[in-house]
Amino acid sequence: MDAQGRGRADDIDPADQWVLNPRTGEYELRLTPSAPQSAVPGPRRVASRAGAAGAPAGGPPQGAARGRTTAPDRESDSDDDYDDAPGRVPAPRRRRGVPEEPPNRRGRRPVKKKSRAKKILLWTGGTMAFLLVGTAGAAYLYLQHLNDNITSVSDDGASTGGFSTDKAINILLIGTDKRTGSGNKGYGDANSVGHADTTILLHVSKDRTNATALSIPRDLIVDVPDCPTTQEDGSTKVIKGTQGVRFNTSLGQEERTPSCTVRTVTELTGIQADNFMVADFNAVKTLTSAVGGVEVCLGKDIDDPDSHLKLSKGTHTVEGEEALAFVRTRHSVGFGGDLSRIEIQQQFLSALMRKLKSNDTLSSPTKMIKLAEAGTKALTVDSQLDSIDKLKDLGLELGKLNVKNLTFTTVPVVDNPAEQVKATVVLNESTAPTVFQMIKDDVSFTEVKQKAKASKDAAAAAAAARLKGTKSAASEVRVQVMNGGAPAGSAQETLNWLQIDEGVTKSENAGNAPETLSRTTLEYDPDQADQARRLAEIMGLPGTALKPGESVRNAQGLPTMTLTLGKDFKGAGVPLTAATKLPDSVQKSTADKVQCAK
Repeated sequence: MDAQGRGRADDIDPADQWVLNPRTGEYELRLTPSAPQSAVPGPRRVASRAGAAGAPAGGPPQGAARGRTTAPDRESDSDDDYDDAPGRVPAPRRRRGVPEEPPNRRGRRPVKKKSRAKKILLWTGGTMAFLLVGTAGAAYLYLQHLNDNITSVSDDGASTGGFSTDKAINILLIGTDKRTGSGNKGYGDANSVGHADTTILLHVSKDRTNATALSIPRDLIVDVPDCPTTQEDGSTKVIKGTQGVRFNTSLGQEERTPSCTVRTVTELTGIQADNFMVADFNAVKTLTSAVGGVEVCLGKDIDDPDSHLKLSKGTHTVEGEEALAFVRTRHSVGFGGDLSRIEIQQQFLSALMRKLKSNDTLSSPTKMIKLAEAGTKALTVDSQLDSIDKLKDLGLELGKLNVKNLTFTTVPVVDNPAEQVKATVVLNESTAPTVFQMIKDDVSFTEVKQKAKASKDAAAAAAAARLKGTKSAASEVRVQVMNGGAPAGSAQETLNWLQIDEGVTKSENAGNAPETLSRTTLEYDPDQADQARRLAEIMGLPGTALKPGESVRNAQGLPTMTLTLGKDFKGAGVPLTAATKLPDSVQKSTADKVQCAK
């Protein structure tokens, strides 16, 4: 435990308590003694002839410094800052007649750069992930102290119950505009309970090769569902939902907690978060200061009296209050609205991500420890992430990412048609479902090699081949429809659509399937392959949904195919073919690219 954890913090910088052990090349905790402490027993030594008298067997010579022992054939290492630690690792013996190595400028023996770099990589590798999550991953440097920094609240059953190391990960990052903390009341609205002001759904692929950060506009019109919420006394209160309101009201308003924002995102996207994290204004200030500032670019001069940002065109390094002003500005960039502010925030987060992954940060013990302090103090996490061990495990998973495969995008929206003066937005129904489905299907938004490789696998090639060939007329397709996990009434809805809209008149409702399926399937006899290809085209089925086998008999005793609607069924007429590419109209950027705000 470090000095702060023992109540002796005073003005001690935690970074100064970690000292490089020249013997091992590792950083170890060094406590500044405040009172006599029992020395950790060291290896037994042979007493010197001069000091043997009056000295206990195996103990230190009389007059030796506490925690120190001087051997007869070895001189004291008084030039080493590490010496004051009780139970220190003994320095190597020096042969007689060999000149002593001169101490370096700071009084420590030089360490091979290769060894030191290797050790630094061992305790920093994999910890720098996305923004707050990445800083949490570095926190295992001194666990107990950082555990005390963490604030957690109940997830109220809104999440999946926590991320898994062998599955894709979905983390909801919520930035609140609540004016808590030093210096934040000057931003106005000082008594606000806060809103979901900046919300990002971070999806990390199952194979950890890519990730998508999906920004959700605060002015998006959504339905906020009923929210069971744990009260301070431990009781549960259901906060009634509201229809057709701004997304940012899912937090704070009507005493809603972060779990309500999680439920709202699930309702909106169909994606259930594994965990959530909440940060206030201080997170931006403390994290940027911890890394020594973040480099941002402006395509024009900005003087925004609302956010207090005043910077000239070009590249600047911002931290603290200036960094907060940068992410809050909106009237001076783009169209001056929330969507423009989202773009500048994504540019800022990309720059911060690059700084977190840079050698300048990873090779600095001081910055790493300051990041751990800032990250844990700035976070409020759900009850499934309430320890530094859990945050460290999450950070290690997310730290595997390469910034070039981290894509930032925004929920596709259009201006609210119900408003004459445009103040809110609604979902773009032509493109938003594709974005949500690609995330649910774990499809990369960037060109990742393994995705291209997967399409060349023999199984994928065979599935694609099933869709190639002649197709029967719709009127010749004979099929029975069963419900195998789709919403109630889906089989009849599909039957009506097939018969009335698509001309598949030789079709019938066969009720519920004997088992639940995660994906829709079409089973057919090889002799019915031309019918299967036609129905697949009509339904928008992928080749993987086609299952050659044996046909069954319909009510007239004629051979018929079986279409079983699975959990992935989205409604009659909605294609089930998985999207592999974002629509061209959807804005996106990757974290490795430097962009200038305009």
